[in-house]
Amino acid sequence: MDTSHANALLQKHAVLDRQIREEMSRPMPDDVMIQQLKKQKLRLKEELARH
Repeated sequence: MDTSHANALLQKHAVLDRQIREEMSRPMPDDVMIQQLKKQKLRLKEELARH
């Protein structure tokens, strides 16, 4: 895998992680949004693992 591509995936993973934490810290977190973000994060993690 191209290093710049891997770095971009890692950055996206970190952004998703931050968004999940922010949403979970809200008084009334949106569970559907959290699930969508977690799925996106998992897809990125799987793509990183393949390469």
